[in-house]
Amino acid sequence: QLQLVESGGGLVRPGGSLRLSCAASEITSDRYAIAWFRQAPGKEREGVACISSSGESTGYPDYPNSVKDRFTISRDNAKNTVYLQMMNLKPEDTAVYYCAAARPPIQINPMRGPDDYNYWGQGTQVIVSS
Repeated sequence: QLQLVESGGGLVRPGGSLRLSCAASEITSDRYAIAWFRQAPGKEREGVACISSSGESTGYPDYPNSVKDRFTISRDNAKNTVYLQMMNLKPEDTAVYYCAAARPPIQINPMRGPDDYNYWGQGTQVIVSS
């Protein structure tokens, strides 16, 4: 079974940057689309960004407060790792960030919701505060 492990979270000041990593356990992880979700206290889990198995396509949720202007998703299949580069962080970005994998096929753009993803990591906490 595919296992995912997130890392890179922490405390950062508003306007700062972080890069999250999602390491997959299997060498065949390049078959899966990978996504980042986040969940703030008292809120539902929401999509952040996703990337196709090849890395050629990326997608973001289809709602107004999407972070696509500040966050970039990428993957290195040679390292079985997906990244989320987060720039100009805001206090409202504070959340636990999860990576998730989906068996193909899955729509990339716009990004699908959490119910369409099959495997999940344990999450990494991001706190944006001065």
